[in-house]
Order: sequence, then C-alpha cells, then structure tokens
Amino acid sequence: MSRKTRPYLFYDTTASVCSACRERVEAKILIKAERVYLEKWCPAHGFERVLISDDAGYYRQCREQWIKPPELPQRFATAMQRGCPWDCGLCPDHMQHACLTVLEITEHCNLRCPVCYAESGPERTRHRPMAEIERMLDAVVAAEGEPDVVQLSGGEPTLHPQFFEILAAARARPIRHIMINTNGLRIARDPAFAARLAEEDRRGLEIYLQFDSLDDRALRELRGADLARIHHEALDRLNEYGLSTTLVATLKKGLNDGEIGDIIRFGLEQPCVRGVTFQPIEDAGRVEDYDGARHRLTVSEIRRKIAEQSGLFTLEDVVPVPCNPDTLAMAYALRLGDEAVPLTRYLDRDILVGGAGAANTIAFERDPRLKETLFRLFSTNHSPD
Repeated sequence: MSRKTRPYLFYDTTASVCSACRERVEAKILIKAERVYLEKWCPAHGFERVLISDDAGYYRQCREQWIKPPELPQRFATAMQRGCPWDCGLCPDHMQHACLTVLEITEHCNLRCPVCYAESGPERTRHRPMAEIERMLDAVVAAEGEPDVVQLSGGEPTLHPQFFEILAAARARPIRHIMINTNGLRIARDPAFAARLAEEDRRGLEIYLQFDSLDDRALRELRGADLARIHHEALDRLNEYGLSTTLVATLKKGLNDGEIGDIIRFGLEQPCVRGVTFQPIEDAGRVEDYDGARHRLTVSEIRRKIAEQSGLFTLEDVVPVPCNPDTLAMAYALRLGDEAVPLTRYLDRDILVGGAGAANTIAFERDPRLKETLFRLFSTNHSPD
C-alpha cells in the first residue's frame, strides 16, 4: 500500500521564538524546492514558516561539514533556570564561547536611522557610566580570558564623552582586536577627534565604518539622511591617517543588494580598507513594514551575490565560519597593488575546522597555522599560478 508523502524533506528539530509573542516554541527545519525553512507553531498564533536559506546544499554543508567541538568560555555568567533564550548571559547550556562581543557604551546617536535595530537617536541621551563599562569589560575578560574581538558600539560610540578613556580601558585588557562601530560623522566633521584617534596604538584596532551604498536614494531610505559626502570625507581622513577600516553595508533586498560588487571594488580602491562586511536588515528595532517574503536576505543569497557581482570571488571562496557556520561566511583575498588574489580557495578545510589548534573564532588571520599555510603558498617555490 502506497502512503502519501509530505511535499518537503524533514531535516531536523530545533527551538525558536514566536515572532508575534516572543514565547519559546518548538520548530522544524524543512527543505522544499532546495530552500530551507524554519516551521514554528505557537499555541496562541499558529503556524509560521520562515526562510532561513535559499540554498539547501550550502546549508547542509554548513551543518554537516563546517562544524567542530564547541569551545567553552572560562566562566559562565548566568545560571540555568528557565532555559534558552531566557537564561542567556552566557549560561552553562550555551554551546559556544563569545567569538565576538558587542559592548554598547551609549544609547545616544547623531542619526535616527530607519533600519536601526537598537532604536538609537538624538533623543536618547543616556551614556553608560565609566564604572559600568569597566565592569562589562572585566566580565568579558573573565569569560574569555583573551577575547578575540570586542566591538565598541551604541548608539554612536564616538559621542560618549569618555570615549578615549573607554578605549584606553579596553586596550589595557588582554583583548586581541578592538573594533569601533561608527557611522563616521564625527570622524568626518571633527578633525581634532580624527587626529586623536590616529595617535592610538594601531595594533589590533579597527574602524568598523557604516557604508551601505554609493547611491544617495538608498542612503536616504536606510539612514534618513544624505550621507554620501560624509562617508567619503570620513574615508579621506582614515586613508590620510592609515587607520585600518572595514566597510559595513546593511543590505535591503531590492534596494542596495545589487551594489555588493561595486562596494567590494570601491573598498579595494581605498588604502585603509582591510575588509567589507555585508549584513541584512532584520525585523527589529525601528524597522517598519518588514515582509519576510519580500525583504529577507539569507546568508546563502548574499554569498551568491558576492560571487555573481564581485568579479573576484567564486562561491567556493566564500566559506562558512565554524563558530556559527549557517549564519556567517567569509572570504579572504591578498591585495597586490591594484590587483587582489582570492586566498580561501587555497586553504584546506582542516585548517579551519579540524585537527589540533583549529580555533572557534572569526579572526582566522591570527591563527598561526593559517599564517604558516599562506606563507608557504606564496613563497617563491609555491606560487598558486
């Protein structure tokens, strides 16, 4: 006797939260027409199906090939009482240490971006006191020992009246890499601030610069202001001072996701730029009228657009990051004058996920095994050409 089948593949079970009431719900991971969905059921709000990947093959590769044993923090901060996500802090049930810590030092901002998930703005004037920030930094170090990456964020962190004291406090601790998450307005408009920033020790310091688009219309929709000139002025100062910079583009489907290649090429033209990050908008904070069917961009789709638009990277060059493989991907390239050579394609996956010493991190460039591999690759007798 033949049985009816469901019109999809059942892949796994997991837990999620209802998008309406935020209560914890059970969920299934389903594959249909090579797309991956999270199907949730809430007793109060019924079924909900959410796209989480538009490339089932890549999703399975992330979940099955790019995993390694989780690394524990040195200390957990909260006890297990109600379960995930209510005990987060990190609690003993958490499966990974903090690969990246975002330290929000202020709620104040000189923009009121329509896509801000933190709902920061000029009307919010609270700055965290220095003593509280010191305690937060100490908590991060207690949990991580030597944190890989700490990002100073907000609000707009450069507006905190004790910004340089906070930066000094972070530098005084064993943090390997510090990012300053900024919209660039103060760097562009305040020459004294930019010059003071340039006096800092450059080692392990990076400017994480908002740079969503080369198009004025897209910038107005995403940020509510004409920022093209400001962004270019900020970059001029960062280039002048040689401050290591990553361009950070918030992507909205149908608005600026066709500029991915242009932003990569623009970044390659800037001497100070060391990387480009793409992150999709999320249904949170000040975002209004978000329609998942029209606006959701998955990591797999961004990865494909990088390959299609950049003229530099292939799909195989953009690989999952093991600390959270299905939500984060990366590619490396070596800049040689006006040219760039993709590097990730030459790396054995075992360097990132297998064997002794493979770290769960987003800062692979600090991995000595990776450095050794690249040095061998580009030595005179081991050219990729």
